[in-house]
Amino acid sequence: MKKKIKLFERVFLINKKYKKKQFYHFLNVPNVSLIIPIFNKKFLLVSQKREPINKINYEFPCGWIDKGENPSKSAARELLEETGYKCLDSPKWLLSFYEEPGRLNSKAICFYTKKLKKINDPEKGINIIFCTKKKIQELIKKNKFNNASHIAAFYHYLRKL
Repeated sequence: MKKKIKLFERVFLINKKYKKKQFYHFLNVPNVSLIIPIFNKKFLLVSQKREPINKINYEFPCGWIDKGENPSKSAARELLEETGYKCLDSPKWLLSFYEEPGRLNSKAICFYTKKLKKINDPEKGINIIFCTKKKIQELIKKNKFNNASHIAAFYHYLRKL
């Protein structure tokens, strides 16, 4: 499905202290659902090339929430699309936060699930890997698990459960 979004917003601000007028720009993008899948006591990660950093990056399944879509259903859909694993129960809510409130208006709505079943192959261009908590922490230290939203969700999950 093609999505039409207005990417850039421009807001006119008046800074009274410095008596200057300026435009403030930010990206207007949809909220994202992020899901932390756990299978046989290991975390399921996806790896794919991320063009902005020109690197293979490890992260959790994640994607834009379609207009009118329930965030929980979006998380389950992204999990299936990216990994081929189906969520057998409703994803459990973990936390939500603004990803980068200085430049983005979107929220990351994070979930986790422990009931999975493989029903398909991963999406083209995506590899999956199962990791322990320790292995993910090593990937973070080696700058191979780089997405700040995913790191925040991971550590929140560890603290919560």
